[in-house]
Amino acid sequence: MTWTWKLEDADGNTLETPESDLSSQGDAESWLGERWRDFAADGATVVELLEDGRSVYRMDLQGSEE
Repeated sequence: MTWTWKLEDADGNTLETPESDLSSQGDAESWLGERWRDFAADGATVVELLEDGRSVYRMDLQGSEE
């Protein structure tokens, strides 16, 4: 299984995502946890976790900022 992230801006456009083919959900979530602030600063507002191309969940980055 391959876990990847999809980044979207406020208009729903897909943004370029750095290589993130990871082997587990935990690795993918840790990978995002280290980078989400940078992605938000670059205009990403929503991220979507994909397992072998299938959507697992979506998350709003704007609600994560404190």
